[in-house]
This record gives sequence, structure tokens and C-alpha cells, in this order.
Amino acid sequence: MKLFLRYSPWAIFAIAALFFLIPLFSTVEFSLSIRRGVYSLEAYESVFLDPEFAASFGYSLLIAVLTIVFGTILVVPMAYYVRLRLKWLRPAVEIVVMLPMIVPPIVLVFGYLRLFSSSSVLPLVNSSTGASILLVCGCITLSLPYLYRSIDSGLQTIDVQTLTEAAHILGARPFATIRLVIFPNILASVMSGAFLTFAVVMAEFVIASLLTRPAFGTYIQKVGVSKAYEPAALTILSFSITWGALAMMNFMTRFSRRAG
Repeated sequence: MKLFLRYSPWAIFAIAALFFLIPLFSTVEFSLSIRRGVYSLEAYESVFLDPEFAASFGYSLLIAVLTIVFGTILVVPMAYYVRLRLKWLRPAVEIVVMLPMIVPPIVLVFGYLRLFSSSSVLPLVNSSTGASILLVCGCITLSLPYLYRSIDSGLQTIDVQTLTEAAHILGARPFATIRLVIFPNILASVMSGAFLTFAVVMAEFVIASLLTRPAFGTYIQKVGVSKAYEPAALTILSFSITWGALAMMNFMTRFSRRAG
């Protein structure tokens, strides 16, 4: 019985790892099998040489950067004031920021299409720039749970009240306090949320597809319609982006703990 209790966690971990890794290795193997009887990187080469790949990847990268910047500008002051002066509002805020994990993105994008259609006062969906703005707004909404949780965790590790009072004594205004005092102290937490947001935006498909935006997720779907091996290569690239973002988030979390 003791032997079973000792090794059962490792057995469960091994089964879970195999459940995850076997399909992944199968996808890798399939992406390398474009030539019969020999492994080849031709599928990856075909993807990298496709001009549409560079355009879609660059577009998603730009959307990710804009989402991180404007999401941080929105969430940092909100989390700061909720923790400092609006503690009674905290339960409601946490419920609101968790809604994107419950409400499907398709509901959000249909709301955009309804509110900003050609018959509305602000017909953003009629132009590529307007649709891109809506995509950024949608990605900010989807990333709210990750950004807020990361930033709020960072605020928990510092004495917000004392730092704010010290900044006010020295003559700092509220936004200067956030920019020069609070933000540098939670930078690692902000970066953790930023890497999670990056992974979410790079994999976004539903909103980009319905807004007809040339994002990386829609490119993967488009290639999957007409080709066999290239979608497998793109899937591995997408997984690599997600793992890289999660690895950087883990690194920033450990760095934050050591610094603290």
C-alpha cells in the first residue's frame, strides 16, 4: 500500500504526459513526412517562404503588442485603485474580468458587428482600420482575466498604501505615482500577464475570422483547407509560440519572487 501511494503520483503524471505528448509527436512526425520514406523540413520551408505567412504573423504580432500596451494602460490603474480605495468593489470587478472566460468570443464579436455595422453611428466594420480596432478591443477583453490576475498578484506583494502615501508626501500626483512608483514594482507581474496575452492573441481565430482580419489564426485555417503537411507545421509553430510565452511567464514569476 505504501509503495502504491509512493509511486501512484508519478504513474498519473506519466499517463498524463503520454496523453499530451503522443499526439504532439505524431503531429511533428507528420509535418516532417512530406517526402515519402524520409524526414524533411520542406513543409516548414514552404510555410516560411509564403508571403502570406509573414503578413499574417506580422499582423497578429502588431495586434498582440497593441493589446498588451492598451490592456496594461487599462488594467494597472483599475487594479491599483480597486486595491487602494475601492476594496468594496473588488468582488464585482473580479466577476466582470472573469466573464471573458465564460462568455464565448463569438457572442462578443456578434455584438461588435451589431453595434458598429454600416447602419450605426460609428461604422467601424466597414473599414480595415476600424475592424482592426475592434479586433484589438476584442483581444483586450479576452486577455482581461490573465492581465488582471497577474497584475493583482503583483500588487499583493507590495505595500500599495505605504508607497502611495510616501509618493504623495513627496508631491507626486496620482498618475505619476502609478507610473513612477507602482508600475516599476510590479513590472515582473505585468510582463507575466503580457506573455499570456501574447499567446492568447497569436492564437485568436474566432474574432479575427468574423471581422475578416488577416490574422495568424485565420491563416492556419486557410492553409488547412487546401494543404495537408503545412497545417501540421503551423500547428507546431503555434504550440511553440504558446510554450515560449508560458516559459517566459514562468521565468518572470520566479524572477519576481527572487527579487521580492
